[in-house]
Amino acid sequence: MKHVVTADDKYKQMTESPAARLVMRLAVPSILSMLVSSVYNMADTYFVGRLGTQQTAGVGVVFSLMSIIQAIGFLFGQGTGNYISRALGARDVKAAESIATTGFVSSLAAGCFIMVPGLVFINPMVRLMGATETIAPYAADYAYYILWGAPFMMASFTLNNQLRYQGNAVYGMIALTSGGLLNIALDPLFIFTFNMGVAGAALATAISQVVGFILLLWGTTRGGSLRIKPLNFRPTLRQYGEVVRGGLPSLWRQGLQALSVVAMNQTIVMNRVLIPHTDEAIAAMTVVLRVMGLLFSSMLGFGQGFQPVCGFNYGAKLYPRVRKAFNFSVIVSSAVLLVFCAGSFMFADNIITLFRDDAEVIRIGARALRYHLIPFPLVGFATIATMMTQTIGKPVRASLLAASRNGMFFLPLLLLLPPIMGLDGVLLSQPISDAITFVLSLVIARSIFKEMNPA
Repeated sequence: MKHVVTADDKYKQMTESPAARLVMRLAVPSILSMLVSSVYNMADTYFVGRLGTQQTAGVGVVFSLMSIIQAIGFLFGQGTGNYISRALGARDVKAAESIATTGFVSSLAAGCFIMVPGLVFINPMVRLMGATETIAPYAADYAYYILWGAPFMMASFTLNNQLRYQGNAVYGMIALTSGGLLNIALDPLFIFTFNMGVAGAALATAISQVVGFILLLWGTTRGGSLRIKPLNFRPTLRQYGEVVRGGLPSLWRQGLQALSVVAMNQTIVMNRVLIPHTDEAIAAMTVVLRVMGLLFSSMLGFGQGFQPVCGFNYGAKLYPRVRKAFNFSVIVSSAVLLVFCAGSFMFADNIITLFRDDAEVIRIGARALRYHLIPFPLVGFATIATMMTQTIGKPVRASLLAASRNGMFFLPLLLLLPPIMGLDGVLLSQPISDAITFVLSLVIARSIFKEMNPA
């Protein structure tokens, strides 16, 4: 007879298995899921790059909309997921089941609230996000299908995070990988064979997200996962308080990423005198952000493997295991980032050329990519520290860390540097912000561990 995984089995596994081995086992499917998500976002940029510079920039402009969708999905997914892992660690399965359904239904509804006004005001929306006169038509074409897929995309982010916090990341990996491979296959079919251009890339993404959504729902019925049951949808202010408490740092992190892209595009547009190749600069940064997104997704995937271990053991008051898992995660992820950053630095020109064979785009993009890569290995520590602070229920410090990289430090630098340094001011704002964020994360992580192990 097939053994059915019980809550007691899960508790024993998460609190007794060697911490390093457990983090790796949970991190691998999360890393693969995040990498596949980044790869099929890059696939859109790659195939659209065959169409032209303005089309490439149009996809980049809509990146901020996709970041907002992801931010809200992460708000509900990580907000409920953090609570789920702590509740399961404390053996309160009923509370975990209830908040899982609340998070799923709420994210689906929130996606509809994004979709409807977005479709009505699509043209002013893409202008607000930084599209120039020549970029705006392509940005609107791409945004149209992305908006139709918003409810499924948002709910998928929620379900994937909930599965991951239960220690069942493999089902999320299956869903996201299947959707990603489908997107890569559909891109050239819709863009070139059906002659849909930029709109074809967005339609491929939307269809792939729906398929991933269906597979994620299937994942909630497997491996002892918490099932999504309509009767469990009994939302309370306390539940939404937990969503905000656990998910606000993710909303800050992803939401400010969206704002940073908009701010960067608007800065480039408003500084036309200092930055004459406006469309090329936006196209170049589109490629750079996709490449850096690939590196950052591997970092997030590793952190997502750490989070359920952190949540379960913190809920069980096994603080030394939390510290051991944190140290292991930081060392391994930082080493991997260092290797990848060194390789990408050496071949920056070639990487940009893969996406857009335009001399000006390559010149700007290669310089920007190298600037971004120099401090990026430090992001490993900052990301793991943010995820730990968020998972153990320290919303103020977690929000402070989450808001620092793309907001608290980046936005002021984006205002100060471009008038002095021109385009280099835009390109250096994020790398400098990364370095400052690392220092802040050191201070906050130290304070957290002192609280876990008071003298």
